[in-house]
Amino acid sequence: MSDTYLTIAAPAEGLYKEKGSKFLAFAYPVRTEDEVKTHLAQLRKTYFDARHHCYAYILGADKTKYRANDDGEPNHSAGDPILGQIRSRNLTDVLVVVVRYFGGIKLGVSGLIQAYRTSASEALETAQIIEKIVTMPFSIQFTYEQMNQVMKLLKDYDAEILSQDFQLVCNLTAAVRKNHYTELLGKFTFQQIEVLQEL
Repeated sequence: MSDTYLTIAAPAEGLYKEKGSKFLAFAYPVRTEDEVKTHLAQLRKTYFDARHHCYAYILGADKTKYRANDDGEPNHSAGDPILGQIRSRNLTDVLVVVVRYFGGIKLGVSGLIQAYRTSASEALETAQIIEKIVTMPFSIQFTYEQMNQVMKLLKDYDAEILSQDFQLVCNLTAAVRKNHYTELLGKFTFQQIEVLQEL
């Protein structure tokens, strides 16, 4: 099982013009639907005089959360072509919005599909694509004497410490690469380090 996925590092933009219509494309890295809503609200405010704000997004390493929205354009002529561009690059945690200014000449459904596909592609072409690792969080509890064992294991598995509280009894929350998760927790259990919860 792969525990990596591709996304974009930072926002990116693209532009496509056809028969007087302008298609402004914006690509954003996003993690949640709330972030999607925030970006959409901001673009609607900035480009309040535009005719359409069509978009698509895919969320999660498993890519099961996705949506395409035509925002008043003919069915499947805008959102789906945008979604197709995200999928064709195998990306996730990405939102692409295309803002259309109507130029007075109708493009027809095939013209619209081409315009939305091309503008979304322009934005994603300029974006920096990066690989991210899927991590899983966990909490452990251990004695002060076990500190060195714990720290060595965390280092061996390249785990990221999220929070720690070292008293007489030590509590620590960390995240580790998904493919190493079960193995690492097994090592903690083997060394009598209590796994409090698998988050």
